[in-house]
Amino acid sequence: MLERQERKALFLLIGVVAVVLAAHLLLDAFAKPIAASPYSEAAEDGALVILEGPIETMTVTKTGGHLLLTVAGVPIFVPADVAGGIDVRQGDLITLYGTLQTYQGKKEIVVHSPGDIRILE
Repeated sequence: MLERQERKALFLLIGVVAVVLAAHLLLDAFAKPIAASPYSEAAEDGALVILEGPIETMTVTKTGGHLLLTVAGVPIFVPADVAGGIDVRQGDLITLYGTLQTYQGKKEIVVHSPGDIRILE
């Protein structure tokens, strides 16, 4: 059986874990809309951006199973591990969050989580 001090320490540890988990969930749900800026060609690589529009094209890469989208004329890269968790179709109106990067001289948005793509009704 645990001593009194050990029980106190265990309850304190459980409380800290619960607070950190709650903070993580809240920040994940509310921080992106606050921190993201609308997509712009002038935005710097590494910026968190938001983009809304219809999916104009969808392509799965021949190697790796990555998903390449074009949304409102902007190239979107969805890694295979993220692509497996989303169900979108060409023509869907979506909102997405991602990190801006330059690939082969062109700006593109990289999506990092299935929750970063939302289909608008």
